[in-house]
Amino acid sequence: MTTRLSVNINKFATLRNARGGNNPDVVKAALDCERFGAEGITVHPRPDERHIRYSDVRALKGLLSTEFNIEGNPTERTFVDLVDEIKPAQVTLVPDARNTLTSNQGWDTISHLSFLQEIIAHFKNQGIRTSIFLDPVPAMVEGAAKTGTDRIELYTEAYAHGYTSNREEAIRPYKEAALVAQTLGLGLNAGHDLSLENLRYFQEQIPGLEEVSIGHALICDALYLGLEKTVQSYLDCLR
Repeated sequence: MTTRLSVNINKFATLRNARGGNNPDVVKAALDCERFGAEGITVHPRPDERHIRYSDVRALKGLLSTEFNIEGNPTERTFVDLVDEIKPAQVTLVPDARNTLTSNQGWDTISHLSFLQEIIAHFKNQGIRTSIFLDPVPAMVEGAAKTGTDRIELYTEAYAHGYTSNREEAIRPYKEAALVAQTLGLGLNAGHDLSLENLRYFQEQIPGLEEVSIGHALICDALYLGLEKTVQSYLDCLR
């Protein structure tokens, strides 16, 4: 199986918003990522629109030639309404609180089972593939299977932080979670702090990995390597 690269373009919007105006152009950045080989585009709009704005998401609709993945917290009505309007290829449900700087935990699929079942059914009825952001905990993966989701996305911050000191130990819970997901027939995505340093090993060790969503590290690398070479470098890690 070939693992697909979806580029999260939030940081392009962060840079634009810091100065005002439309430089860099977020839509152009997304289209350029596709042109350079990315197989998907990810956005994560938040209620305060501190990076990607809802208007950016609307502007991208119909322009992308690859898969469009919208991440966010479905407890926010505005997020649900946006996904209903855009109908992306995939919606990734992330339980991020309003005051968090970035996503910092996966769902408790046991405590939130009924809510997740309801919202996932809502999106799937519209033909949108669903994914749930999860910590690499087998019980949470088992709970995810009961929600009716198509996929899970493993939250990889802990792996990235542990990679340099002991990569075998860092990858262990992710291998266990991936095996449970495979056994239960769940598709498998991953994201958060994956980089050119740690991506290849992760992809090699995780069976059935369908997609990685990478933004912050990729765009930081592009400052030195250029965007085209950076996208190609990440694709090389996955090949």
